[in-house]
Amino acid sequence: MAECVSTTVHVPFMPLGARSYDIHIGPDALDRLGAYLASDHAPKGLVGLVTDAHVAPLYADAVLDRVRAAGKACVVHTLPAGEESKRLDRVGEICGAFLEAGMDRAGLVVALGGGVTGDIAGFAASVFMRGVPFVQIPTTIVAQVDSSVGGKTGVNHPLGKNTIGAFHQPDGVFIDLAMLSTLPDRELRAGMAEVIKHGVIADADLFAYLEENAARILAKDLDALRVPVVRSCEIKAAVVAADEREQGLRANLNYGHTFGHAIETASGYARFLHGEAVALGMCAAGELGRLLGLVDAAFAERQRACCAAFGLPVRWPEMPLEETLAAMKHDKKARAGTLKFIVPAGMGMVVHRTDIPPELARAALETLL
Repeated sequence: MAECVSTTVHVPFMPLGARSYDIHIGPDALDRLGAYLASDHAPKGLVGLVTDAHVAPLYADAVLDRVRAAGKACVVHTLPAGEESKRLDRVGEICGAFLEAGMDRAGLVVALGGGVTGDIAGFAASVFMRGVPFVQIPTTIVAQVDSSVGGKTGVNHPLGKNTIGAFHQPDGVFIDLAMLSTLPDRELRAGMAEVIKHGVIADADLFAYLEENAARILAKDLDALRVPVVRSCEIKAAVVAADEREQGLRANLNYGHTFGHAIETASGYARFLHGEAVALGMCAAGELGRLLGLVDAAFAERQRACCAAFGLPVRWPEMPLEETLAAMKHDKKARAGTLKFIVPAGMGMVVHRTDIPPELARAALETLL
């Protein structure tokens, strides 16, 4: 797989017609945000900057500088950091802050932070005044390679992950890899689960690259990180352009998530970061593929070894099995009570299965114990 040698990369979303947007990847990402804000394409009203308590001290001022240079007023709303903030009442708080500041339908929401911030700010943008534009400035690896691209927004409910939300495409995504230099090591490791997922579902060469470059990536070598970030955005853009509303192909991106979301729910969203739960979910999905005869034990072990090389959990001995199985029933991908599983059929290939007996799903989960 060829590395991208350009300092700035654009991944166009051309097939979305009037809602097309660019993904800017490079050290000048914030300057490109400034150019967008000053352009005729940007909304003319108040900017609502949504961030969290960890990210605000690091990057909020740099974003505010670009907003002000574009001649725009801005209101800042700072969320408590962490998955626990991804709740419906936080959406009300965000909308209340916008209203108090005088934002109207000419406003623009800017999401600055990781996946939680992007999801909740995007959802707030989708419902405020019945929908205002927003842009993403992802500061974590999981947000840069996955959640900032594709227009899925939403919040959690105690009974299920991401069960309240909407499709709302951003006007642009602005990715500066240098922001990963301040990312805690655990967050970096967790985010790499989504990159591993992209390799499994769509690109065997990407998976091999991850196996060969785990140490460089974990050391936050930006040259090593550029390849998985750019390639992941390309994969996600192509999938979403072909199936924006998840009627078929886009479900591939949920590989590991049916199990992973249930693990998050059963653990009260407190024990595992999202990517850690996805890693466990991929291990279970790999074992499900083995049990179905779609892949062999060597595939399941190779996937597990790659996750382990990035410091991701591959076992959960204390898993509350019954609670995890119960949480799967509330998965938002279920249709008429039937769960859809994304199962590997080889490196770079997955299939959709809705005929999985409950005992087989249980057996796959039990391999995590």
